[in-house]
Amino acid sequence: MTRADARRPIVVGVEPDPSKRLALAWAADEADLRGLPLRLVHAQGMPTGGYRSGEVRPSWEEWNRALHGAGDQVLEEAVTFVESRRPAVEVSTLLAEGEPAWVLREEAPSASLVVVGSWHLSRRREMFTSASVALPLTAHAPCPVVVVPEAEHITQQPAYYVVGVDGSPHSAAAVDVAFEEAALRGAVLRALYVWHPPLLGVLDEDAAVGECRRVLSEMVAGRTATHPEVELHHEVVRGHPVQALVGASDHALGLVVGTRGHGGFTGMLLGSVSQGVLHHARCPVITVPA
Repeated sequence: MTRADARRPIVVGVEPDPSKRLALAWAADEADLRGLPLRLVHAQGMPTGGYRSGEVRPSWEEWNRALHGAGDQVLEEAVTFVESRRPAVEVSTLLAEGEPAWVLREEAPSASLVVVGSWHLSRRREMFTSASVALPLTAHAPCPVVVVPEAEHITQQPAYYVVGVDGSPHSAAAVDVAFEEAALRGAVLRALYVWHPPLLGVLDEDAAVGECRRVLSEMVAGRTATHPEVELHHEVVRGHPVQALVGASDHALGLVVGTRGHGGFTGMLLGSVSQGVLHHARCPVITVPA
């Protein structure tokens, strides 16, 4: 995070279900660690179906009043949760009308991070309905986006973060964020370069792996001087990038990846690896634009 971001708030999308608080808890902890304000955002969609045929529907004013009342209550309960968990954090709220992904995208340019929850919807629902917030938000947000799964996640000791490295500008930005996160939380950092051999193979596999090691070493060079307290592990592994990163981060505090890497098609807003880890990772995923 740059000095220009020093007082930009952490923005978190607040769910109406009070039992789903892991994303809110992560954001509150992060705001406390970074000394940043926390902005709680609850977005309400437009009126939908759900009424029986012939049933008298409420007027727009009645619907709007009821919806805003419910939204205010959601935010009040979220504020109470944050104040009880991290009383030192400065909290503000926003109740907005519109699709959650769109509302949070509007908040992202003035945020240091945007945090949302995830329930690992099916791929069809993720891609083709408004039920998903994570993918469109991650594809368009100019700041890092953190997707926190609501399912139970068990970490291991010593605590560690995983960052995916491929030599691209996006992964360089991801490495910076990963070092910051590891330093903030006193965690080990595992920097992984996943080598996926081409279908036709290579003439000299040892040379190819050696090149991966060189890129990995160059990518993390200098960061250890900025964060000498972070214990760093370099790892080159063979396999599919999504499977390798998800497997390595199974019990991690978080997985950090760039929104795009090498090998993507020109014009793609979100790379296949970042999409894959968002679908499959069980720990918080931090996606970082270049």
